[in-house]
Amino acid sequence: MNEKAIADGFTRSAGDKSTYMSGFGNDFETEALPESLPVGQNSPKKCNYGLYAEQLSGTAFTAPRGQNERTWCYRIRPSVKHTGRFEKTSYPQWRSAPDIGEDRTSLGQYRWGAVPHSTEKLSWLSGMHTMTTAGDVNTQTGMASHVYLVNESMQDEYFYSADSELLVVPQEGRLKFCTELGTIELEPKEIAIIPRGLVYRVEVIEGPCRGFVCENYGQKFDLPSRGPIGANCLANPRDFKSPVAAFEDRDTKSRVVIKWCGQFHETWIDHSPLDVVAWHGNYCAYKYDLRTYSPVGAILFDHPDPSIFTVLTAPSGIEGTANIDFVLFRERWLPAENTFRPPWYHKNIMSELMGNIFGIYDAKPEGFVPGGLSLHNMMLPHGPDQQAFEGGSNAPDEPVRLSDTMSFMFETRFPQHLTEFAATEAPLQDDYIDCWDTIVKKFDGTPGVKD
Repeated sequence: MNEKAIADGFTRSAGDKSTYMSGFGNDFETEALPESLPVGQNSPKKCNYGLYAEQLSGTAFTAPRGQNERTWCYRIRPSVKHTGRFEKTSYPQWRSAPDIGEDRTSLGQYRWGAVPHSTEKLSWLSGMHTMTTAGDVNTQTGMASHVYLVNESMQDEYFYSADSELLVVPQEGRLKFCTELGTIELEPKEIAIIPRGLVYRVEVIEGPCRGFVCENYGQKFDLPSRGPIGANCLANPRDFKSPVAAFEDRDTKSRVVIKWCGQFHETWIDHSPLDVVAWHGNYCAYKYDLRTYSPVGAILFDHPDPSIFTVLTAPSGIEGTANIDFVLFRERWLPAENTFRPPWYHKNIMSELMGNIFGIYDAKPEGFVPGGLSLHNMMLPHGPDQQAFEGGSNAPDEPVRLSDTMSFMFETRFPQHLTEFAATEAPLQDDYIDCWDTIVKKFDGTPGVKD
């Protein structure tokens, strides 16, 4: 294992041909050079290869054992060498909560078409366009939702967020996240979580790229409790993939950008900060293939709550009420008898931002296009349009498979406020509210089922 292999600018152990390790929340260990990972000790007096030991903590030191997250990194330079004097910089389209405009109305049923690709050169940072914000980044509660447009790789440029972890949902194109702990390649029908404090750069594998980001200011995303469902189905831990160790030993002028309390700062260093040769721990980036999600549902009658489609949840301080739920509506069978199968009319305390990855969503067969978004804020009624209602009311009482469909929802207990971009620049469908105009009164005071 003394031979090195160079791949995509990173050094990996030639003896390790794998790219990812499996499991959600596991305490992984991985090394890019043999014997670079200390055995039985986190911080020896001297590390092999002249490396520095450093801990990256994702929770308070005294968090309960089952919730405590940290990773020990063995790196060429300690990360204090990856920052210098900071200067303010700006990315005007990337907004943080609270971002409440007096001239913007956030209460309403809103829907947008796909944000079009741009001829302007856009990187991961300059291509982030915030749609909604909720809560307060300074008190570490709530979230923001974004659409990203990326057609240019970051060159000798790196980023980390001190504010939040990022849930990335690609819709078009392929990206590579080169992180301190290894690389993650990401394409549509997959998601990635980039934890708070982790340094990375983003490269375009196949572009242009478009997708969605949920920026989580609060507690980390976790797998939901299954309750009576038991040990299996929904998202299974084994299907989450974390990268193996890979590092860069490269001396070149590099820009490091940090997002802190909603503001952006930059500093310049003379090397790549992606220099972790080995690491072990449970605080790391990971990816998940949405096609491995196993839905559950009613197999006799009635319509379960959409919470059965939760992939990940970020808890709040109120039990059972999430800071954010990430919910997936993928291909599945609908077998329930004598049941209205599309999502029913409702309003609730959660605000729901939905995105379409591909295909047709059954509650909105028209207008909700791939790459598009919709927003239904807290305690605002919504549900099927007339076409979906008539289709669900008159469908044959036999199993139906929903095919060619994948949509998701960022659901939060906080009201979501539209940004200036969402209100004035994004392709807002002004006629969305009209989709309910054709719903007719069927009540006439006489008993019996009405056609």
